[in-house]
Amino acid sequence: MKKQRQGLIALAFLAPALISLAVLRIGPAIYALIESFYAESLLRGGRVFTGLSNYTDLLANKDFRQAVAVTLLFTVLINPIQVVASFLLAVLFTQRAPGTRLWRTLVILPIATPPAVSAVIWSVIYRPDGIANGLLARLGLPEQPFLTSSSQVLPALIVLLSWIGVGYWMLFLIAGIQDIPGEIREAALLDGAGAWRRMISVTLPLVRRPLAFVLVADTVSNLLVFAPVQILTKGGPNGVSNLLMYDVYTRAYALGDIHVAQAEVVLLVALTIAIVAAQFRLLRGDHA
Repeated sequence: MKKQRQGLIALAFLAPALISLAVLRIGPAIYALIESFYAESLLRGGRVFTGLSNYTDLLANKDFRQAVAVTLLFTVLINPIQVVASFLLAVLFTQRAPGTRLWRTLVILPIATPPAVSAVIWSVIYRPDGIANGLLARLGLPEQPFLTSSSQVLPALIVLLSWIGVGYWMLFLIAGIQDIPGEIREAALLDGAGAWRRMISVTLPLVRRPLAFVLVADTVSNLLVFAPVQILTKGGPNGVSNLLMYDVYTRAYALGDIHVAQAEVVLLVALTIAIVAAQFRLLRGDHA
């Protein structure tokens, strides 16, 4: 009886979150899946069931395939950079050194800036007469096109998104490092382990769980990037920055094909689940 009462109390506290999850997440996902099997018909004056035709049309579409390839390339490039940078900064900022708190605050500061505002800030930095080219000129280097160059646009976006995200992921790793028992660090010091050996043999294995969380969450975040692309590049030049979330937006609001856009959302979710599942499997296998 007591356990039932505790369960009901717990359910009452969880109810607002569960209702919000159902209304804001699960409901729209089911609606998108259903709508992806329909298309608008001018002859019938409404929507008609078309089965998998939206999906087959998408898979046959060259622009969609390019968006998938660009998104996968972008994810493969940005994930290791952000995870490694977050880990190294977390190790650095958990050391007792002068100015550590100040530098930690400066790295975390971009978290407080909305992605759209960050994109506007970096649009000024990347302008032909902006700060980036000003610094290059001071160093005697030629100006760079950044966002208008097919070879530079993805690296430019990676720098922007790392500026936003690295400090956020670093917080989780700092918490994990601070949970390492002090006697383990002391034992490593007594054994004569240097800073590099302590980081590889002590810190890295003991923060595996928060590191796995950061890897998975960072992957999902980067697969769903939209605002910087929409503000800075519009998917250009030549579609080389046309990430899937922006492609969904283009199909839904520029082309007005909401049902195909819903199908693309479903495929994006499926792709995200597949990548995250593969990561979990690899991490679990590594743990075993």
